[in-house]
Amino acid sequence: MGRVTVRRPVTRVRGGRVERRPDTLVAEEPLEIRVGGRALAVTMRTPGDDFALAAGFLVSEGVLARGGELAGITYCAGAVDGAEGGNTYNVVDVRLAAGVPVPDVTLERNVYTTSSCGLCGKASLDAVRTTTRWPVAGRDGVRLSPEVLAALPDRLRAGQRVFDRTGGLHAAALFTCAGELVDLREDVGRHNAVDKLVGRALQQDRLPLGETVLMVSGRASFELAQKAAMAGIPVLAAVSAPSSLAVDLAVETGMTLVGFLRGDTMNVYAGEHRIAL
Repeated sequence: MGRVTVRRPVTRVRGGRVERRPDTLVAEEPLEIRVGGRALAVTMRTPGDDFALAAGFLVSEGVLARGGELAGITYCAGAVDGAEGGNTYNVVDVRLAAGVPVPDVTLERNVYTTSSCGLCGKASLDAVRTTTRWPVAGRDGVRLSPEVLAALPDRLRAGQRVFDRTGGLHAAALFTCAGELVDLREDVGRHNAVDKLVGRALQQDRLPLGETVLMVSGRASFELAQKAAMAGIPVLAAVSAPSSLAVDLAVETGMTLVGFLRGDTMNVYAGEHRIAL
């Protein structure tokens, strides 16, 4: 759709010189996710991979766990721009396969998800542990070397093509235990980038992602650890700090959580047994 970036005028001041020029910015627009025609949530996202984003969101909500449970996703033709009269492509409707329970759409569940928060405060540690259909506890066959982990931030950064033009995007990537890139997505929201990864895996019927490492460009927040746990990802690594609740969730679910992964330094907050120290 060509809406990942937009051009806006900017006044640039540099070394005492003032110039007026266009600047490339990352696009941010709302996406309304419907299930069976009923609105479930609205998230602020970078347009692109919207179907994967919706599918990944429903994985983190515990609605979907297998590719066969998803019947299809479409843009809602009635979502039009009043001024232009064209489709805004900002509303998607998810059709669940026969027999898949439809989520309860209530005022409490009809949440507004910001580009920085995800599902803050909604799920408890115990709820994630008990609702995921892909528990990571006991997946002790996954083994990583510190050298492989240390190489992931540079490989993540090398794949951020839109970031190079805007400087305003988060990224999330899936790697094999040998450090090979499986998939990478960018978005204005950290949790959206992860949802796009997980949603693409669901569409390809590749869940659970039990032999992968999730690498994120920012901090490791609770909602990112939650989404990793719901997708069966045993290792979450971040270039910045984890939150206390993310560490608690990693310990509770048996996940390996690595923070401050920069160069050959890292902090292992949980699941040290998966790293060949």
